Amino acid sequence: MAEQDCYACGKAPLTKNEVGLCKKLLGRQCKFLFCLDCLAEQLDVTVEYLEEKVEEFKDQGCALF
Repeated sequence: MAEQDCYACGKAPLTKNEVGLCKKLLGRQCKFLFCLDCLAEQLDVTVEYLEEKVEEFKDQGCALF
């Protein structure tokens, strides 16, 4: 798998959790991936909220994480 960068700020590489969260919240076919900071800004939520969602999705057994 190729290294992926944040579409907004260029942070590289994105973590598996960042990639998985983008795909879960924006759709598996999303063309643009974001780091947690930029995704939080895009969705108008806190980074802490997104981190909680990652743990929730992991606990549910989501294969994206």
